[in-house]
Amino acid sequence: MQFNLADMFEGVADRLGDRTALVCGTERRSYAGLDARANRAAHHLAAAGVRPGQHVGIQLYNGPHYLEALLGALKIRAVPVNVNYRYLPRELAHLYADADLAALVYDAEFEARVAQAAPAARTLRHTLRVGAGPGSGPEAPGPAAALGSADYEEALVGSSPERGFPERSGDDLYIIYTGGTTGMPKGVMWRQEDLFFAGHGGGNPGGEPVAAPEELVDRAALAQGAVIMPAAPLMHGAAQFASFIGFWGGGRVVLVRSFDAAEVLRAIERERVATVNIVGDAMAAPLADELETGRYDPSSLVVVSSSGAILSGAVRERLERALPGRFILDNLGSTEAGLAAWGVPGSAPETGLRFRFDDPLITVLGPDLRPVAPGSGEIGQVARAGRVPVGYYKDPDKTARTFVEVDGVRHTLTGDMATVGEDGTVTVLGRGSVCINTGGEKVYPEEVEAVLKGFPGVADAVVVGVPDPRYGQRVAAVVAGRDGGAPSPADLDAHVRGRVAGYKAPRLYRLVAEVRRSPSGKADYRWAREAAAAGEEPAPH
Repeated sequence: MQFNLADMFEGVADRLGDRTALVCGTERRSYAGLDARANRAAHHLAAAGVRPGQHVGIQLYNGPHYLEALLGALKIRAVPVNVNYRYLPRELAHLYADADLAALVYDAEFEARVAQAAPAARTLRHTLRVGAGPGSGPEAPGPAAALGSADYEEALVGSSPERGFPERSGDDLYIIYTGGTTGMPKGVMWRQEDLFFAGHGGGNPGGEPVAAPEELVDRAALAQGAVIMPAAPLMHGAAQFASFIGFWGGGRVVLVRSFDAAEVLRAIERERVATVNIVGDAMAAPLADELETGRYDPSSLVVVSSSGAILSGAVRERLERALPGRFILDNLGSTEAGLAAWGVPGSAPETGLRFRFDDPLITVLGPDLRPVAPGSGEIGQVARAGRVPVGYYKDPDKTARTFVEVDGVRHTLTGDMATVGEDGTVTVLGRGSVCINTGGEKVYPEEVEAVLKGFPGVADAVVVGVPDPRYGQRVAAVVAGRDGGAPSPADLDAHVRGRVAGYKAPRLYRLVAEVRRSPSGKADYRWAREAAAAGEEPAPH
């Protein structure tokens, strides 16, 4: 056995057998049952012509089928590729073509979009539909007829539940497409062994990583089996990482098909979930709203862990009031770096989002790619050394900019800008890619967004830079009011200026019914810039 994800999952499944591995609504899978269905998916993909190293797209809502298809691809040494189910045909066409998909597993609801986008993928030879969608029946041929899609359940019934797969390697690839906040999505290529240690905590997050795959299986067999819920979509890398971490601990992974705060809390109560993984305020705020109704029993919950987007102090405080005594964690991580660090208790973007890096492989590098001096105030980028991705798929230029060599060791430059205090605590300022330069002053949107979300009448906010003839850029905010309300620009301006330096205060405010975000909770900064351009100026100061 190697540090290969399929190898290790099979080892855990063999030891745990009838223990419940996965729950989604009324569907439940034991470890043995999930493994057998993944074997069937793997044999079907192989029979359809998918070969080792080729790419299998997964365009599904959360559910057992997602993890079956993902594990099935890994078993035959194919490479799973996450597909954002919110994408429209133009965006899908780009991703299908860029990823060189050989096969695609998709939910029937997306069939029309898949049919429009599929012709752009010249390598796509097989499509597999989960569920029945409009036009998929034999008497009403529609998009499915044009695609020639196979039915997922029929495909599995016709395939073997046994293994019989070729030998695998820790060098086998795993690709996660990340859209981030700007630009078109790019595929981050990981060796599976590196991803296991950097993204899955080496089988023991927060402790010493396992020394051998067999040790992982032994630990999983002895573990009590914690119940973990990745509340974010599985097309988000953090949710995939959380699911595997659950499996490596012999635990039960609980899913909801798509994020709905009430459904999440009902599942937490029903399944006695101990840890829930979310993405920033976009998920935390609705959860706080529901918790404040008092209709749920969250007594099993021990940890609320956020990654991929920051928690504002205002929303964190609401969660802490609703869940007294629980751990509310901010995690610093990314698709390109895996899990990097946990936040210092009590830190918040409004007052400085602080982390302590206990891992010597995680540093803050200045423009000269040397570590910044503690207490110097110098701004650098958070970087991770050692086990980092191979690069971006088909993008050597971006690979060269992001994955750099320092003293003979490869590093990932995460794009998170930070300073290091005298005590070694790292204060993360925000993403450099969305930093606003207004008259030479640097404004990190996350800080101002957090302040805006602390205003009582604000449900959500995104801050961007828009062109300005005098200052190059001006700060602008797109704001959604709470409960249909519309806070005035003057009130928002007074609130912000009382908490941050004046140059950081937005010069334009655009009020909207809802702030547009990705399914994983990340801000859509391209949309926000377009919306902000039509904003209203607050009264002059």
